[in-house]
Amino acid sequence: MSVVVWIAAASFAGWLWLLVGQGFFWRTDLRLPPREEPEQWPSVAVVVPARDEAEVLPTSLPSLLAQDYPGHAEVYLVDDGSTDGTGELARALAERTGGLALTVTSPGEPPAGWTGKLWAVRHGMDRARARDPEYLLLTDADIAHEPDSLRTLVAAAGTGGYDLVSQMARLRVVSGWERLVVPAFVYFFAQLYPFRWIGRKGGRTAAAAGGCVLLRADAAERARVPDAIRHAVIDDVALARAVKRAGGHIWLGLADRVDSVRPYPRLVHLWRMVARSAYAQLRHNPAVLVGTVAGLAVVYLAPPLALFAGLAAGRAGAAVLGGLAWLVMTATYLPMLRYYRQPLWLALTLPATAFLYLLMTVDSAVQHYRGRGAAWKGRTYARPDTMAPEESRP
Repeated sequence: MSVVVWIAAASFAGWLWLLVGQGFFWRTDLRLPPREEPEQWPSVAVVVPARDEAEVLPTSLPSLLAQDYPGHAEVYLVDDGSTDGTGELARALAERTGGLALTVTSPGEPPAGWTGKLWAVRHGMDRARARDPEYLLLTDADIAHEPDSLRTLVAAAGTGGYDLVSQMARLRVVSGWERLVVPAFVYFFAQLYPFRWIGRKGGRTAAAAGGCVLLRADAAERARVPDAIRHAVIDDVALARAVKRAGGHIWLGLADRVDSVRPYPRLVHLWRMVARSAYAQLRHNPAVLVGTVAGLAVVYLAPPLALFAGLAAGRAGAAVLGGLAWLVMTATYLPMLRYYRQPLWLALTLPATAFLYLLMTVDSAVQHYRGRGAAWKGRTYARPDTMAPEESRP
């Protein structure tokens, strides 16, 4: 039991540090910064990479075309080799709903060294440059925007002098598995990349949420994106890092009026979403994997285990320390559950959800070494250091 006591003590100390020393990651009050509408609205090109998105496009695309934006804006949907009629459906939706001008284009298969999404983004950005837009809105095909979304993003970027403004879209939470896994996904992301640290000028922390990224066109040029990050599987974080390295000022927060409409009804769908990039997040490093698994076990699994083991063995020290650690853990999860409008008792399930994420991370590594890592929609990507050299402008 002495070992259990020490592990419980380490977990409790870790949670006290996470509570106050990790950028208050658990708070969910960081929304778009203060903004004033400009006298003259800059032009915007909206780039939407899409691969087999016919299921969600009828909800998401009309919301983009219906943007109430006072300046010039147009949408470029890049059909990335879809087999379900995504491009044809997009044209039909535009004819039926009207609104912003829509261009549907296709880049063909990505060359060696490029992920499909970033190749599609590059193609869309190249098409948009002919109109010389001041801003680019990079948004995924499953993201629905309220009519004032673009307007508020541009106003926030201009008022705060930001080169990149990103909102973490509110993911769908309907099924039981979505309730268990999705809020924790955003919670863990914020723990890795505290939003308050991201907005600091000169700070090292950089991240974005790929579903909604407003980017100044000249900042993209300075950062050489997407060419500089063409092999990135976790492309949103790589994009933010490239912009920040180039001297850009970036911001990331939670969204109120930007929503993902993609369903994840079964555990297998959520598992695939997490596992496809989990090992890439660890830079395909076995030592980092071992450390991550151990860290998840001590921080998330040890508190309830120590509490129940201490109660069963009559060891007050283990029970008290485990219970206190679990209490702090639960308290930090409550704001995220409120944000997602979920029952607060689900906070008690966070250790079980963390165990699922641990298994997903291990599975991600296993699939990588089997040659099936980073697989998504029919494509599998190798480690960046095994890819063939690629000129930045073929």
